[in-house]
Formats: sequence, structure tokens, C-alpha cells
Amino acid sequence: MIQYPRALTTPPTIIAILTAFNRCASTLDALASLEISCRNAGVMSQAVLMDDGSTDGTAQAVRESYPWTTVLEGDGNLFWNRGMHAAQAHAMTLPHDYLLWLNDDTRLEPNAITKLIATSAHLTKTDRTLCIVVGATADPETGQTTYGGDIAPSRWRPFHYRRLTPGAEPMECHAMNGNIVLIPAGIVRIVGNLDPLFEHAMGDTDYALRARRAGFRIYIAPGHLGECSGNQVNGTYRDPVVPLSDRWRKMLSRKGLPFRSWLHFTRRHGGMLWPLYFAWPYFRLLIMQNKSKP
Repeated sequence: MIQYPRALTTPPTIIAILTAFNRCASTLDALASLEISCRNAGVMSQAVLMDDGSTDGTAQAVRESYPWTTVLEGDGNLFWNRGMHAAQAHAMTLPHDYLLWLNDDTRLEPNAITKLIATSAHLTKTDRTLCIVVGATADPETGQTTYGGDIAPSRWRPFHYRRLTPGAEPMECHAMNGNIVLIPAGIVRIVGNLDPLFEHAMGDTDYALRARRAGFRIYIAPGHLGECSGNQVNGTYRDPVVPLSDRWRKMLSRKGLPFRSWLHFTRRHGGMLWPLYFAWPYFRLLIMQNKSKP
């Protein structure tokens, strides 16, 4: 059983990295929760935020409210992965023991930082190697797990993941969502940054698979360490009510399954069967749409 101290006797240096676009209120809430969680752990608050062309005053509000945050500014075309890549590139030039990925719509629990670091120390001691520690999030209304760590139950469906529900002990996972992720500097030095070829999504899963390939293990910490509402299927390419032409367009958009990103991902991680893994989602959309017709 992991013992969680109220504050760390020798606090490490943690740099949180975030990307934001026109979600000023939620971004400020995320940074407020980070500040409280860092204070409870005895850790100095430090963050790098990529504000990707927000027009709602996010950059200025963050500078005024949280001066310990370095604010970078993009042109609105970075989206999540490339925004995080830019923020992490800057953070990697600064002294740090850990990088902490934090989504701008995620609120950390008051003791999340303490638990993340204690879990990391516990796993490093037991596994005798550095590990990535993921914090699971819960829906603020239902309490159900929304993001965190995933496993691939079948070797024949390597990208068909099942979300893990955190328990009382750390649980090993194969992939991760980027909402709350603590990465030791030693892993960052070897695995490097997020791959900027990914246009929006897939970068966090790709990073997990690259880390595992480099010999590092990934765990979700015990319990839920933050709150974040899940993405809705309604209106997306996964929504069977949406007409096929619209679903196809949405699927190829940056927030769907764009050809270039998915091709890069499946070729890198799909082995000899990568052409099948690449083609299947697009083929399945057409098949399922035809089956749904009267």
C-alpha cells in the first residue's frame, strides 16, 4: 500500500504543460487546481501554456492571475497535439524533475500532485526503473471514469482499447489519455517530445507506445485524481444519426481520424498488418452506415 505524505520532504521540480483555445474560464480553473495541488504537496507551481490564438482573453487572464505560468502564443492552427508539443519543447529547456501534462478542462484533486509523485517513487523503487504515471479523471456529475489509462485486450486488435477504472493500487496500462500524466525527466530525455506530425489527437497514445517500446512502463495511479467531462458522441463522425457525407467529412477533419495522422500512427505501431489497421475505420464507417439504412 502506498503511503501518501501530506507534503514531500524533498519536493521535486515539476513543470505542467497545457494548451488552450478559447476556454478561458476552464483554463483558469485548471491552473487554480494545479496551484492548490502543488501547494499541498510542497511543490513550487510552474507551468508552460500554449494559448493557440484564443480570442477570449485567455493569454492575458493567465498572465495576470498566474504569473508563474509562461504563456506562449500560437496562430490557432496547432490544436491539442501540436500545442502540447510546442509547450513541451519550451519546458524541456528548463530544469525539471518531472513534466506534467494537464488538459485545460481538467481540475486536479487537492492531493493529486502528492499522489502522483508518491506513486512514481513507489513504482520506481519496486520496478527498479522509471515509470510514467497517469491520473484518471471522473465525470463531475456521474463519478464515472472519463480519461486515464487504457489496455488492449487483444493482440489482434492492438488499437482497440478498453478504459481502466482505477483501484486501490497502481494498474499497468498500454496507452494513456493526456489529461493528467506525470513523466520523469529521465524518460523525457530518451523518448523526447510529442510527435508534431499528429494534427490533434493520437499524440498521447503514440507517446505511450514509444515509451513502452523504449522499455518504460505506464501505470494509472490509485483513485481518481481529477475531474473532466467526457466527450460526447452526438454530432461527431461516430454518431449514426449524422448523414454519411457529414460523418465522412468529420472523420477526415483534424478532430476526427485524418488520413495523414492515422497513416503515420498505424505504420509506426501496426507491424506488418498496418495496412489493415489503417483501412478498417474508414471501411467500417461505410459498412455500418449502409447497414443502418432502412
